Amino acid sequence: MLAELISEESETSLVLAAQAGDREAFGELARRYERSVYATAYRRLNNHAEAQEVSQEVFVRAMQKINQLREPEAFGSWLQSVTSRMAINRAVRKRQTIATEPETLAATCVESETPLSAALASERRSQVRAGLGRLGELDRDTLVAFYVKGQSLVEMSEGFRSPVGTIKRRLHVARKRLAKELEELALA
Repeated sequence: MLAELISEESETSLVLAAQAGDREAFGELARRYERSVYATAYRRLNNHAEAQEVSQEVFVRAMQKINQLREPEAFGSWLQSVTSRMAINRAVRKRQTIATEPETLAATCVESETPLSAALASERRSQVRAGLGRLGELDRDTLVAFYVKGQSLVEMSEGFRSPVGTIKRRLHVARKRLAKELEELALA
């Protein structure tokens, strides 16, 4: 019976009741406008989850601010105005957050590698391979195991049958020898 009375009530009387603190009246207003509020938010944001979130925030804000509404018969347009402002604010805040994140900017680049950077990377790889070829077998195997195969010091220790400390020393020495070979190749 209460539902029939509420549905028969005019929007203006529901707004007046909601302004007087009647939560059921505000609930009925929210039920009547939920689709319209969602549609407005979705048009602005073009994202279902964001539109739902904004819709919930709109009704919370409307419930808090309904006493500021001077013309109860203008509730629908007032609510749409609140929805538009909140959706625009959300879109602007979201855009600023995305625009300032370096990872996002890097991911949005159409071409992250230029022909020059590809050529330089290829040249470096060739030089490192040539430098590795000029090293002794133990140095080369140590560097390849660590940097190419990605083995840990413990795995290398087991594979080379040497203590971890020895593996660390071999890596250090092998890196220095490779750097020297690369330096000599660059000068040649």
